[in-house]
Amino acid sequence: MRNDDLARAVCLREEGQGEQARQLLVELARRHPDDAEVAYQAAWAHDALGLEAEAVPYYERALAGEGLSDADRLGAFTGYGSTLRVLGRHAEALETFERGLKEFPGDGALRTFMAMALHNAGRSAEAVTTLLQVVAGSDRAGGYARAIAYYADHLDETV
Repeated sequence: MRNDDLARAVCLREEGQGEQARQLLVELARRHPDDAEVAYQAAWAHDALGLEAEAVPYYERALAGEGLSDADRLGAFTGYGSTLRVLGRHAEALETFERGLKEFPGDGALRTFMAMALHNAGRSAEAVTTLLQVVAGSDRAGGYARAIAYYADHLDETV
């Protein structure tokens, strides 16, 4: 029953029926309070509807629990950190991104969302450095990867 309901809720969310998915996931989370996968999906459903504050406890349960796939755990770190940033909880967002990067070092999306939180926390130079490092490490730098990587660490350098 749990697996069928979870699959149905994910399908509803993917089909754009977010409120129905959210309601089903809230009920599933009530019935399975220690289920990290259900909590993650409930968090995601709330976030998708702009209900960031309501998503927070579900993200916390998802990350505290066991059983998430690596992809879902990475998604939970990214979503939770982003949600905290949107809520103005920048220090907590940065802590969440740092925890995520310990498990998923170098993940470009996680580092990009962290850069946004760094900017919001008044650490714009670190934010730009982080973004430059992400670009330099991607396939989007063209023939400039070395130069971008250099300037990531020497952003204020002039001649």
